[in-house]
Amino acid sequence: MSTTTQTRPTTWTDACSIDRLHPEDGVAILLPDGTQVALFLTRDEHLYAVDNIDPYTGAAVISRGIVGDRSGEPTIASPMLKNVFSLRTGHSLDEDGVHLDTWPVRRDGATVQIATRAEENTP
Repeated sequence: MSTTTQTRPTTWTDACSIDRLHPEDGVAILLPDGTQVALFLTRDEHLYAVDNIDPYTGAAVISRGIVGDRSGEPTIASPMLKNVFSLRTGHSLDEDGVHLDTWPVRRDGATVQIATRAEENTP
């Protein structure tokens, strides 16, 4: 017997104009569901979106973190306690089991968009 799993469609939400992003500076974005996301543009022009809430302090500060690199892995260090996270996966590079959620992000013309899940009742 096979089981079919239905997934909700992905909705792309306009986050900001690409002109608002400067390499290695973060921008805090509030998604329609109230989730805070930190959006980054790296020097090599990759876009990343991770939680803006620091899991160690509960403060909404990740967007003000320090963008870096650890052995080729793009990173963000919290400005509070300097804990380092992978921008690709959100996993802490300092402590197992701690992570930031990540979101797919893309550029659509001059607009940066973050993927979110549609509401249950959205067609």
